Amino acid sequence: MRVLLVEDDTGVARALAETLQAHGHSVAAVGRGSDALTRHRDADLLLLDLGLPDLDGLDVLRKIRQVSPVPVIVLTARDDERSVVRALRFGADDYLAKPVRMAELLARMDAVARRAGGSSPAPKDPVVRIEDVEIDLGARRVVVGGRDIGLTTKEFAVLAVLAARPGTAVSRQQLMDEVWGDAYLAVSRSLDVHMTQLRAKLDRPGLLTTIRGFGYRLGRS
Repeated sequence: MRVLLVEDDTGVARALAETLQAHGHSVAAVGRGSDALTRHRDADLLLLDLGLPDLDGLDVLRKIRQVSPVPVIVLTARDDERSVVRALRFGADDYLAKPVRMAELLARMDAVARRAGGSSPAPKDPVVRIEDVEIDLGARRVVVGGRDIGLTTKEFAVLAVLAARPGTAVSRQQLMDEVWGDAYLAVSRSLDVHMTQLRAKLDRPGLLTTIRGFGYRLGRS
């Protein structure tokens, strides 16, 4: 993958870049948020630190999400719950607290890239229609009431798993396994945050149902 590493600590950036390159990735490293805003289109995946010298990383993430679905993994020393939730709500596909364990980072990168590539199972008809909601699994596009709504890569991946099985209950375990690639690596609260965001963007109460103690279903019973 072409990885854009946004990290202002040159020592950390060098160590990460060397390890990623050793595993076959092409790495470009920048130390400022403004550089990330101008160079993210050249990358297949972003590794984004939040503590940047010119811009807050969350602002960088928010601005990128307004124009691009490129997968973003946040790498930061901010491991408090508020920062995690804000990053996920702003569109991060995953979140790792420093110091980063390289084996875990590589696994998460693979999982995020796989999901961004649209490997979730799909029905024969790539467009799923439920009431006035249209989910185009091929074009990765969602239209609600005739209006195109913008979903992050991870939000669409969650919805795609449910849309591939309309009216069927899907367990939390299965959702995390398919969307994050490995349920062991998935953070349960990440799924909760993405579900909350999905419900807000769809704005169709009752269409995305929680099945207590099991999982979720797309479509009214």
